[in-house]
Amino acid sequence: KYEYGDPVDRLIRRSMMNAVRRSKAEGSMLVPGSPVRMTSDDFEIRQTELTSQDTTGLMLDLSLSMALRGNFVAAKKVALALDDLIRTQFPKDVLYIVGFSTYAREVKPEKLAHLSWDEFDPYTNIQHGLVMARKLLSKAQGCTKQLVMISDGEPTAHMEDGQIFLQYPPSPRTILETLKEVNRCTRQDIKINTFMLERSPYLFEFVGQMTRINRGRVFYTSPDKLGEYILVDYLANRRRQLV
Repeated sequence: KYEYGDPVDRLIRRSMMNAVRRSKAEGSMLVPGSPVRMTSDDFEIRQTELTSQDTTGLMLDLSLSMALRGNFVAAKKVALALDDLIRTQFPKDVLYIVGFSTYAREVKPEKLAHLSWDEFDPYTNIQHGLVMARKLLSKAQGCTKQLVMISDGEPTAHMEDGQIFLQYPPSPRTILETLKEVNRCTRQDIKINTFMLERSPYLFEFVGQMTRINRGRVFYTSPDKLGEYILVDYLANRRRQLV
């Protein structure tokens, strides 16, 4: 039933019939052409949730370089903090986590605390990470979808016809296949925000191409500033959506 202030669509015809039936039950005489008195109990409603929901994919680089450069611990702490923020402050939001090195895999939030880097695995398969993240985010309908990628390296691996290709320095083929996946994400309205923990000519060039396709943002940061960048950015985006 309708309550004052409810954000609802009134179903007028059904509401009028409710008023007529109520009037008859109360013994009121309905004169043809006279107005029907309606009360709040007569209204049929269709509830409409006025909530803003986000579905976020977090891509976390697990390659060996993240550990060797001292980046992994900071990235993991940020992932834990983001998961806690979403669960406590935005419980309707959804967070998917994808870890990637030579291959990508989904990481369940409850397994995050025990997550470690992939020892002896120096390759960075951003393409496979994007494939998996896109498929997870495609489960969400009618909400804002974004992808947050944390990495310290350019793509040095990709999947093609079920086969893995590895090369360092990055091959043009790997770059091309990775950018194809960026384009697929873009067509599905998935915004990619990239947080890079390293600077190199290859990295600058690749990230520049990626942002030109997707129109997402890129942040070059350090491990000690990573949490500030990601968490503050997430909160700022959510507040803008809720205003």
